[in-house]
Amino acid sequence: MSAVTDAKPPGHLRPARMEQVAGGSGTGRDTAGGAAVGAGEPGTAAGGAATGAGGAAATPRRAGAATGVGTAGAKPRGAHARVNPAAELGFSGDPGQHGDPGDGMLHAQRAWDATLATNRLDDLGVNVERQRVETRGVTATVGLLVDGWPADVRACVQSVIDHTGAKVLAFDLGNIDRAGDVLADFAERYPERITVWHVAEAPHWRGGTATWGESRTKLLRLDESDVHVLMETSVVLRGDALTPLVAAIVDGAVGAGWRGAEPSGGGAHEAGPGKVRALTGELMAVRRSAALGALPEDAHYGRNADLELSLGLRGELVVPPGPLPVERLGAHEVPAGYLDRESRRNYDGVLRMLSAS
Repeated sequence: MSAVTDAKPPGHLRPARMEQVAGGSGTGRDTAGGAAVGAGEPGTAAGGAATGAGGAAATPRRAGAATGVGTAGAKPRGAHARVNPAAELGFSGDPGQHGDPGDGMLHAQRAWDATLATNRLDDLGVNVERQRVETRGVTATVGLLVDGWPADVRACVQSVIDHTGAKVLAFDLGNIDRAGDVLADFAERYPERITVWHVAEAPHWRGGTATWGESRTKLLRLDESDVHVLMETSVVLRGDALTPLVAAIVDGAVGAGWRGAEPSGGGAHEAGPGKVRALTGELMAVRRSAALGALPEDAHYGRNADLELSLGLRGELVVPPGPLPVERLGAHEVPAGYLDRESRRNYDGVLRMLSAS
């Protein structure tokens, strides 16, 4: 099998933000007031799929300690009924907006109204559509390792086809339970979207010799896209979850994922949204050129090897504001004793990365 090298620079990706290297201090959450995080240059996944981290508009702060519905400091003007008491206080209390145009409280209310309108548009998917336009020209490929579970494979691949324009590059490891036949059928129906490599060896975690690190590295080298997406067949997309990830990378991150993690000596706990220390491999997009030297090629199994990959990436890792439309189908089990040994081995690598950072 020939390997494609990283011969060309990323098309429309901004330089990785090195001043905010993964592993730095911080909570992993955006505390800057909600500034939008998005892509600033054109780009999108192959065929138009691709994605970004579009933040919600900032919510303005009001000075003072007024409470209630705009009654603080109100002065009666007489016993007669007032036409528009809200306008007298500077609030947008009627469609005519009759408040004092120079009143700061009126401006704050209008900004608040605009924020709510923007959030409603984001909820309707306008934000993702904007990110698709902004990421036009950036290519993305979803890399899959298939080790059985044909029903899950069918649902996973179909969700990528239905909700994104990204290409799919898949390794069929041993055609376990005829899952490779499912991939072959997809490749026949979508030849421009799906490329499948059929490997005779079964995966190491199912009694064969094909390892996670070796297989993932080959997928990475066969890919020619700007953004490589590590995805497990145990998750499906319920919408375009790739566009926010790709847009975050276009904006300068080296990696973006569905779930963040904070590794520690005793394990790892979930982190994000915002900047995180590591990402999980269930759904994780990376700059392909940066991942080539960071992926742990010697890892037999993916448990904790995704964390080791994250810590090897030099740059910012983020979880976009969500929730992203992703759903777990269920865990793909391996023999418990083997998992315990391999998980410990991979996690030792994570601890080494942490001590060196």
